[in-house]
Amino acid sequence: MSRQASPTSEADAVAETAAAPRAPARLQSIDMLRGLVMVIMALDHTRDFLSNAPFDPTDLAHTSPALFLTRWITHFCAPVFVLLAGTGAYLSTASGRSAGQLAGFLASRGVWLVFLEVFVITPLGWSFNWNFGFVRMQVFWAIGASMVVLAGLVPVLPRRVIGGLGLLIVLGHNLLDGPQAALLGPLAPTWQFLHTITALPVAPHRMLIFLYPLAPWFGVMALGYGFGDLVRLEAARRRTVLLLLGAAMIALFLALRIPNLYGDPRPWVAQPTLAMTALSWINGTKYPPSLLYLLMTLGPALMVLAVIDRAPAAITGPLATLGRVPLIYYLLHLPLIHGIAVCLSQLRYGQSGWLMHDMMAQKGAALPLPHGYGYDLWVVYAVWIAVVVALYPACRWFAGVKQANRHPLLSYL
Repeated sequence: MSRQASPTSEADAVAETAAAPRAPARLQSIDMLRGLVMVIMALDHTRDFLSNAPFDPTDLAHTSPALFLTRWITHFCAPVFVLLAGTGAYLSTASGRSAGQLAGFLASRGVWLVFLEVFVITPLGWSFNWNFGFVRMQVFWAIGASMVVLAGLVPVLPRRVIGGLGLLIVLGHNLLDGPQAALLGPLAPTWQFLHTITALPVAPHRMLIFLYPLAPWFGVMALGYGFGDLVRLEAARRRTVLLLLGAAMIALFLALRIPNLYGDPRPWVAQPTLAMTALSWINGTKYPPSLLYLLMTLGPALMVLAVIDRAPAAITGPLATLGRVPLIYYLLHLPLIHGIAVCLSQLRYGQSGWLMHDMMAQKGAALPLPHGYGYDLWVVYAVWIAVVVALYPACRWFAGVKQANRHPLLSYL
């Protein structure tokens, strides 16, 4: 997030996979990967609240390589979360849930995640107030709504058909970018809502902004659902397949990106320096997630998944612990980072009223950000590390609670 009203990650976002009680050995690497991207996600949100850069970090006209890469590395978070949510849904059926039971769980959990997005994450995370003037529909919305759609498909379509639908959406949705959506005729407005950032006024001075359009993110979840069989392969074969699949995705990214053929509405452009040109080249479009953005993030993620699949638990155990309780981690980390920003503002300025509004909507805030607000990147990184370390004991405790108690309600946390 920048000081402008431009979309950023939050999130770029988090939800636990829809898995039932699982075989730890088979899914340990998935928990590790999820935990890794959760740690990276906290960096993005720390930058949101504390950075002194009054512009979008991916704006090549103003950014620096360090600031750009601080933002860019967090692009991996949302695609991995959504893909693994779909994979977890498939693993639920593999571990004993019927298709009907899975559909019921996905629908109820999806609604729960959307509820949390609106009524918990907005007031307690982004805004520190309860006026709901500016509600972000981000990763919880995308995962929750995608789960509801998937719930409707699971009982009636085979896994491979759902996975194929996800692949079709991911590969083809950029064909209808921008003005080309008019090819859909009367369906064009609906497609635009599903495919682009949409600001929806719901009452006077109340707005929902859908930063994560549903169509492409559902495609990623459906792809993850179809991907589920791969993680059930024998370990050595699974690692080989993951490495080859990840490498193939990176190769496709290179083949499409280098000549600017297809897959992103924002082509790369030569910049004054080689370093900035390289940044333009990897500056994929996240809102909505383009094909190239997804290839650029999911390809390396699958290769990392293959590598950590054989890593010793002593090294990866803390990441796996965080990855087993992503919802609790997410619900705790935003208020903590926001609270740290408030405390630092009180110490520095003697007030912090500007932090009692969503910082994406500062143009309409009662107190705009003061001139020179924020801190250098080294402060952002120091606070980020402190936040992750501070959250770990609570996450470890709750992971233990979930492991010891299989109550169905805990699957919603």
